[in-house]
Amino acid sequence: MSIFRFPPLVWLGIGILIISLGIRQSFGIFMMPISDHFQTGREFFSFAIALQNLLFGVFQPFVGMASDKWGSKRIIMLGAVAYALGLALTSVATEPSMLYLSLGALVGFGLSATSYVIILGAVAKVVPAEHAAKAFGLTTAAGSFGMFAVIPGAQTLMHDFNWQFALQIFAMLCTLIITFALFMKTAKPSEKQTEEENTQTLTEALKEAFSNKSYWLIHAGFFVCGFHVMFIATHLPSYLADKDLPASSAAMALAYVGIFNIFGSYFWGVMGDKYSKRHVMSALYFVRTIVIGAFVTLPVTEHTAAIFGGAIGFCWLGTVPLTSGLVRQIFGAHYLSTLYGLVFFTHQVGSFLGAWAGGRIYDYYGSYEPIWWSTVVLAFCAALIHLPINDKPIQRLKLQTA
Repeated sequence: MSIFRFPPLVWLGIGILIISLGIRQSFGIFMMPISDHFQTGREFFSFAIALQNLLFGVFQPFVGMASDKWGSKRIIMLGAVAYALGLALTSVATEPSMLYLSLGALVGFGLSATSYVIILGAVAKVVPAEHAAKAFGLTTAAGSFGMFAVIPGAQTLMHDFNWQFALQIFAMLCTLIITFALFMKTAKPSEKQTEEENTQTLTEALKEAFSNKSYWLIHAGFFVCGFHVMFIATHLPSYLADKDLPASSAAMALAYVGIFNIFGSYFWGVMGDKYSKRHVMSALYFVRTIVIGAFVTLPVTEHTAAIFGGAIGFCWLGTVPLTSGLVRQIFGAHYLSTLYGLVFFTHQVGSFLGAWAGGRIYDYYGSYEPIWWSTVVLAFCAALIHLPINDKPIQRLKLQTA
């Protein structure tokens, strides 16, 4: 199936992800101005972002269940309102503790309802299984395009105005998410699909997944992904500033992460359709091991920062189409938002630790070096974790298609 023949719902989902995840991935460049404004150390902002990611994950399974039951449109609209409110309240906060509610809880809930789990769950119901990883890869790439488009714009707004004004513009952008959601038509499964998949209850689907060893290995791998992504997105700008590089260098490095992930997400998704997803996942994490290891070993310059942004961007969120594709391949599409939502919760536990531990370790040691090397070790472990996964459809699906 050509990407141009994908249903309109896929393209509307892409529009939502460009805004939602583009804003989310820009938060790292707000660390220093917000920390300076409230006269706090970096751990304060790191913890607010860590709380956001943890709650993003806590809300995700419940939001996924709600989406599976009532459809994605209402959930996305509710999430967009919470997202906008959280950004607006952050921009007018007078006490740093307010950020735990606004940037932490409200934005965390907003992200859970407007990002990958909900959009991919909707896409899975309208795209054939044999093209799922490709569709997931294209949809995942949208979030990266948002990163490429939003971060330089946010840097410009902060330079010309201030960080408060930038967040207020972001809040207004969230109204576009509501507009896109209004045009989304909930997919109606075929009679055959309904007959086959609706015989299983949610409780049965959860028991089936929790008793499957491969499901827990998928959880473990996605934990590492979350740790990597949020540590780098939150702390790379500060790390480069510590190396006496200009703020524009950090913004450009993160923008390169975004643009190269556009190609990377689609590439890894296509590879997941052609080859064993577990082997492709292992290859992706081996690439991450080499890229991060090289970055922390070589001298840090504007050139190496840009190269690192592009290289890590190529394997940044390629894990999303592969992980969601594995869950769908093993357990089917009917409860994908729920089962992938639970996996995503584990991802966000990793995100919480990556964002918070980065600030904690820096404030304690005055250096990011220990945590950079821990990301190298975790990447290598994740590459090994995916090898024993059994990615064949479970017996229930084999019997239904027999």
